[in-house]
Amino acid sequence: MKAVYSPLHAGHAGGVELYRGALVPTFETPERAEIIRAALMSGGYTLVAPRAIPESRLERVHEAEFIEFLRSVHARWVAQGRQGHVLPSGFPARGLRRDRRPAGISGSLGYFSFDVSTPICAGTWDAALAAARCAMTAAALVAEGERAAYALCRPPGHHAARSTFGGYCYLNNAALAAQYLRDEGHRRVTILDVDYHHGNGTQEIFWERDDVQCISLHGDPDTEYPWFMGYADERGAGLGEGYTLNLPLPAGTGWEAYAAALDEALAAIRRYAPAALVVSLGVDTFAADPISAFKLESRHYPLMGERIAALDLPTVLVQEGGYAVAEIGTNVTGVLGAFAD
Repeated sequence: MKAVYSPLHAGHAGGVELYRGALVPTFETPERAEIIRAALMSGGYTLVAPRAIPESRLERVHEAEFIEFLRSVHARWVAQGRQGHVLPSGFPARGLRRDRRPAGISGSLGYFSFDVSTPICAGTWDAALAAARCAMTAAALVAEGERAAYALCRPPGHHAARSTFGGYCYLNNAALAAQYLRDEGHRRVTILDVDYHHGNGTQEIFWERDDVQCISLHGDPDTEYPWFMGYADERGAGLGEGYTLNLPLPAGTGWEAYAAALDEALAAIRRYAPAALVVSLGVDTFAADPISAFKLESRHYPLMGERIAALDLPTVLVQEGGYAVAEIGTNVTGVLGAFAD
């Protein structure tokens, strides 16, 4: 099984986030990707570099204005003599105008982002573009006949929407992989998101489409990030009505209840009968994860992989969250093993 990896991820480093009222180092660190890479190498996976897929492919998922903002914002920040990493300081909440983007950098940041946990530094754009290319390269491998391929994406992507970033995510890697498969002739694609946090960006991108099914198992947004999306009554709109399925679960969920929800998700995938599958593979469902509250153990990730692999679909697995760094390589390869076999 081929795994796509780029060392450019390491340029996105050293930022801070606002967590429970304090500015702290981000939980999303370069160490995460390097531990996964080491586990892949130990497991005999073939690591390949991402292809130089044209940036124009990003516009199949994201708005051009948003892409240009991400590409240029750090240079603009520095040119104005500002110090530190780029973070927003205000957002267009209820009662404020959302139809106009301010020209200034601070207003633009609030317009395009939705939290203060997603800093931008000098290497963020190169890392995000490389992660997007990792995902699309994995999709290309599957489109060319591989049964499965894994994209070691960092930064992750499933919180990034068509024109907003947040939740450690800048470009939506899973959405780009799904769109790549569609563009290469796969009539229907399912995105199955097993990250602890709801993939609000993925849902927004495909909300009104019937050619990409979006299914997510995640912590209940009544108490868990991103709070404002991921409820069970969200099912899509227009052509997309009925093609979004959210399965929110309470804090403390263990394997038995999680497996039952996963089986429900897999049954919905079988009914939809896609030509290919994209898995947003977050392993922050692990019991020791510092910012999540499920109770899965390392021994459960091979069971998860076996269930998903039993769909017998061409599959792209895209790395999302997982912040219990010491165990992240074991948990990721636990899922991948079912596809490697």
